[in-house]
Amino acid sequence: VQLQASGGGLVQAGGSLRLSCQSPDRTFKMYTLGWFRRAPGKERELVAAITWSSRLTHYKESLKGRFAISRDNAENTVYLQMSDLKPEDTAVYYCAATASGLIGVAAVYNDWGQGTQVTVSS
Repeated sequence: VQLQASGGGLVQAGGSLRLSCQSPDRTFKMYTLGWFRRAPGKERELVAAITWSSRLTHYKESLKGRFAISRDNAENTVYLQMSDLKPEDTAVYYCAATASGLIGVAAVYNDWGQGTQVTVSS
């Protein structure tokens, strides 16, 4: 499935951003979607994920309460609402898809969009 992420930018600490990831493919609604990030000098990590029905979500433990993932299958879009942003949230954020039900397993995501840069200034 093709994915296109957008919504990144420069924001001050404490601010909010909403990332979007859209797909032109009608099969979008069948996939589990995830948001990943790669910070400078660090490995890519799974930030949040959501199943096709939105019934299940998964979050990196340390981000619970600040980040929220949602999707609109009618619009073929998945969102990542980020609030109370911190400088350590600075990273390139990617959306990815998997047909697997293993929502919290990073290795099963195999369709990737291009990244969108999020920079949080202190």
